[in-house]
Amino acid sequence: MNLALLSNPHDMMEAARYYEDKPGCQDKAVMLYHKSGNFSKALELAFTTRQFGALQLIAGDLDEKTDPELLQRCADFFMENGQNDRAVDLLAIGKRYWEALKLCAQHNVPMTEELGEKLTPPKAMAENEQEERTKVLEGIAEICLQQRQYHIATKKYTQAGNKIKAMKALLKSGDTERIVFFAGVSRQKEIYVMAANYLQSLDWRKDPEIMKNIIGFYTKGRALDLLAGFYDACAQVEIDEYQNYDKALGALNEAYKCMAKAKMKNQSLQEEKLAAFKQRINLIKKFVQARRVYDEDPDEAVKQCQVLLEDPDLDSAVRMGDVYGFTIEHYARKEKWKAAYSTMEEMRNKIPTVNMAYYVNMRTIEAIHQALDIPLGRGIGAERTNGVRSASPEEDGEEFVEEEVADFTED
Repeated sequence: MNLALLSNPHDMMEAARYYEDKPGCQDKAVMLYHKSGNFSKALELAFTTRQFGALQLIAGDLDEKTDPELLQRCADFFMENGQNDRAVDLLAIGKRYWEALKLCAQHNVPMTEELGEKLTPPKAMAENEQEERTKVLEGIAEICLQQRQYHIATKKYTQAGNKIKAMKALLKSGDTERIVFFAGVSRQKEIYVMAANYLQSLDWRKDPEIMKNIIGFYTKGRALDLLAGFYDACAQVEIDEYQNYDKALGALNEAYKCMAKAKMKNQSLQEEKLAAFKQRINLIKKFVQARRVYDEDPDEAVKQCQVLLEDPDLDSAVRMGDVYGFTIEHYARKEKWKAAYSTMEEMRNKIPTVNMAYYVNMRTIEAIHQALDIPLGRGIGAERTNGVRSASPEEDGEEFVEEEVADFTED
């Protein structure tokens, strides 16, 4: 046996035939047939003599040249013994792709990168073969989706030529870097839009690169109505978080331009949105103008604010609290304490749940109450730290990432 193992394949097979006929030595025969490269004979003898340990060893060296019937017998053996992963492997080698996929689905056999490649049919020239290959690739991808192997699923859908499904699989992975890369190389409108929609679900407010990609993808995808919606969201962030109406106005102007160029199927809806943008732009313009003229003519600025407060649609564009806060701060600066307090009361009536200290500096509120000898009552809603309200983002110098993005006024 030792001499045979050191010999050439011809001598190994001669020794194997000797051991095959010798009772109790069939295990040596199986080993020698295996070593000599005669896998079919080794497998057949292993099955006949029920040498399952040797069978597992031989199965690891099988390839597409092995007799399909023997491959099937090996696969059946592994299935009967609960070794479904090995059975799938052999079915893949035997090009029994659908049986392998069915087994993967039934027994949740892990779909690895290596197994996915084994189950991928070679590229075919004939049209019907190409169609079958595409179906198998999509079958692999579907199993990968079930097992949350999103990157392999993306690869298989891409090989099948279905980039939309590939992108959907990639989106489920949450791998932002790959999503951005895939959208860039795919160059399909739908995929650009899908990527931009996904990026909007992230914290784009604090990442200028994400903002840039959202704008870029919507533009490349020619989804100008969606881009208008994104600029609208940017404007709202500027107002809600930073009270920066100048930047909000710039964003809304961009939103209006995009909506005007958009080709929406529902033209009446598009016109409604354009009218809404125009109305909000006009209201914000008035507030921005009032604040700009304050240094030259404070009284005129306050008059403009009072006119604004009478507009029933004000809150759709400008926060009422910001206008009231601006007016109250003016009266306090001029030491018109009664007018300041009266405006505060009006503000409370208009906005019952208002947090006064969010819109008016706490020191100003205290000064007004002290000047009129009115005790600070409940309901001011101020968040205080050592008698001073917590600073708003604008006061504490918090930076807004939008400055890193191209100027909103640029097309």
